[in-house]
Amino acid sequence: MNVVLLAATGRAGRTILHELIGRGHQVTAVARNFDKLPQQLPESVQRVQDDLGNADRIAHIVAGADAVVSAFGPSSSDPRYTSDERYTDQLVSVTERAITAVRKAAVPRLIVVGGCGSLEFSPGVTVLDSGHWPRQYGPIARSHMKALAALRTSSINWTYFSCPMSITPGERTGRFVLGGDRLIQDAEGKSRISFEDYAVALVDELEQPAHERARFTAGYA
Repeated sequence: MNVVLLAATGRAGRTILHELIGRGHQVTAVARNFDKLPQQLPESVQRVQDDLGNADRIAHIVAGADAVVSAFGPSSSDPRYTSDERYTDQLVSVTERAITAVRKAAVPRLIVVGGCGSLEFSPGVTVLDSGHWPRQYGPIARSHMKALAALRTSSINWTYFSCPMSITPGERTGRFVLGGDRLIQDAEGKSRISFEDYAVALVDELEQPAHERARFTAGYA
């Protein structure tokens, strides 16, 4: 499969890139800064430098791909990440540009690395409104909700992949469960997954589509 990976140098992007390479896919890794990409990449990976600021440029990059994966997220090291929704709304703008580019280039599919704030924590209550979501991460959660809304009103074939409440570097176990709009929690009430297993679930979805024009999630049960 020929996959374009937008924002290939972030925490999710790097892990997804590794998983795609490991499964033998052809990848176009799009990054603002090549220095953050692995030094040694196989011939199956093409590097493209871009800041994702122009939909026509993105359309040119993704033309001919079987699928596009957007792993874009605003930098969490910026102090505005926890205080300014206008900053985190970069996510919305990039998602809208990716939607436009995928439509213009007639790419069959877009998968977006998503957040968990809009997942259902309990009947009728989102994670964001549950009282269990850290208040300082409200801006990024609301921006993710806007990005999901943009996908839902688009005409393209999209998938939004919500992470659990905790996603951290760890092991690639392949042992997780999938869900739809409801937060996945284990027996102790924890909602978590490793970046490595998140990448496994995402590439599984690429290879065997089960959530087209839908949102899904994954986690340890």
